[in-house]
Amino acid sequence: MNASDLQSVLEQLARPRVLVIGDLILDRYVSGEVERISPEAPIPVLNAKSAQDKLGGAGNVAANLRAMEAECEIVGVVGDDSRGRRLIGMLQDLGVHTDGVLVDEQRPTTEKTRMVSGVQQVLRVDWEVSRPIPDELGRRLVEALAERIARAQAVILSDYGKGVLTRLVVAGAVELARRRGAPVLVDPKGRDYSRYKGATLITPNRREAEEALGRKLGEIRDMPAAAQDLMRIGELEAAVITLGAQGIFMLTRQGQSIHVPTVAREVFDVTGAGDTVISNLALALGAGLPLETAVHLANHAAGIVVGKPGAASVTRGELFERLEQHDRGVRSAAKVVGGARLEALLEMWRAQHKRIVFTNGCFDILHMGHVDYLRFARAQGDVLVVGVNDDESVKRLKGPTRPVNSLGDRMGVLAALEMVDAVTSFGEDTPKEIIERVTPNVLVKGRDWEHKGVVGREWVEAHGGQVVLADLTPGRSTTRIIERARGANC
Repeated sequence: MNASDLQSVLEQLARPRVLVIGDLILDRYVSGEVERISPEAPIPVLNAKSAQDKLGGAGNVAANLRAMEAECEIVGVVGDDSRGRRLIGMLQDLGVHTDGVLVDEQRPTTEKTRMVSGVQQVLRVDWEVSRPIPDELGRRLVEALAERIARAQAVILSDYGKGVLTRLVVAGAVELARRRGAPVLVDPKGRDYSRYKGATLITPNRREAEEALGRKLGEIRDMPAAAQDLMRIGELEAAVITLGAQGIFMLTRQGQSIHVPTVAREVFDVTGAGDTVISNLALALGAGLPLETAVHLANHAAGIVVGKPGAASVTRGELFERLEQHDRGVRSAAKVVGGARLEALLEMWRAQHKRIVFTNGCFDILHMGHVDYLRFARAQGDVLVVGVNDDESVKRLKGPTRPVNSLGDRMGVLAALEMVDAVTSFGEDTPKEIIERVTPNVLVKGRDWEHKGVVGREWVEAHGGQVVLADLTPGRSTTRIIERARGANC
C-alpha cells in the first residue's frame, strides 16, 4: 500500500476497545555522565542528572494504544509496593482502565532500572520475580476476563516471561475471545509456542522465532517456512515476524504473504518496538481493517518509535505526518525519470491534453532565483518537465570546479519542488536532443537568452509550440553564492 492510501485509512480509523493481558513492568531511566572510574572498583561512576519512569512490558503496549486513541483496558499483576502503585497511577493518567490489575503480596512489581550515560546504557538493575503466578491467582485473572473480553474488539497477550501468562491464563483468554469473535494477538516469549494454541496471530522478532524453531533464519527466503511452522505449532491464523532493519514479514494460513521493508529513518533505541507493532496491529484489526493494511500501518509506526529513546509510543498525529513525509519522498523520487518512463509520462499527458512545459539548466546550487523561474515556467502550462545537465556537461560549460552538487542531488532537490512534475538529465552541451524528444507545447528560457538564440526554438515552433522568455530575479545567481562562500567581494 502506498502512503497516501494509508493516510486515508488512518483518517477514517475507528477507536476500538483493546484488552491487554500480560506482564507489567516499570522502566526507570537514570541519566547522567560518566567522567571517571571508581576508586573502589574498576567500574564507571555515573554522575546522575535525572531520573524518569516509563511504562514497560504490557504497560507500554497500553501506552501505545492510548497514543493512537484506542480505548484500552489492562489485566495483570503488580506487587503490594510503591512501584506497583506508581505503575497503576501512570496507566490511569493515560486513561487506561486498570480495575483488572490484581495485587500479589508475594512478589514485587517488576522494575528495570537503566543507568544511561549520553545515549549509552552502562548498567541495568532488575527487581523482579519471574516465577509463574499461582494457579489460584491465575483463576482469579481468568474470572475477571469474561466481561472485559465481552466489550473488547481485540485482545493482546503481552508475554515478557515474568509469570503472568501461564498456560491457564492464556487458554482461558483465548477461549473467551474465540467465543466473542475477537482477534487474539500474542507477543510471545520462550521456546514453546504451543502455549498460545488457538490465538489469531503471533508477532515474534527474528531472534524469538529462531529460539522457538531451533534454527537460524538468516535470509528473507527463510521466513515463509518459519512462519508456516510457527502457525502449525500454535494452530494460528497468521504469523507476523519483525525483522529489524529488514522490516516485517507476514504469512496467513490462507497463503497471503507480504514482506514490508523498514521505513525507519534512524535507529536510536529498539526497546519497545515490538510493543508498537502489536498495539498498532490490534488497533487496526479491532477497527475491522485487513491484516495486510494493519501490517503496513504498524511498520510505519515502528519506524518512528525506534528513533526515540527507551520504550516509547507513537501518536496518530505523528503517524499521519510520517506518512505525509513518506508520500512526498516517494512522489519526489518518482519524478526523476528517463528512458521509457519519460516517454510513458509524456504519452499519458498528451492523451490527457495536458499543456507540457519544458525548461533546462544546471541548477547547481538551487536559490530563490531558480524557484521564481520554475514557478513562472510551471504557470505557462499544466505540467513542467525540467532537463538537467549531467556532471560532465556542467564541467565543460562551467569549468573544472563545477558542479558543486552531483547530478543525483540536483535532480532530487528539483523533484522535491511542488511546481516540478518531472526531472530528466542530458549529457550534450545543448538541450537540442532532449527538447526534440519532449517536443513541449511551451519552451521556457531566461530573458538573457533573448539575443543569444534559444536552442530548440525552431523545433518547438515547427510543432505548434511557443517559446516564452522569463525575467530573471535580480541579484540571484549560483556564481554569486559560490564567490561569497569563497570570501570574494560581491
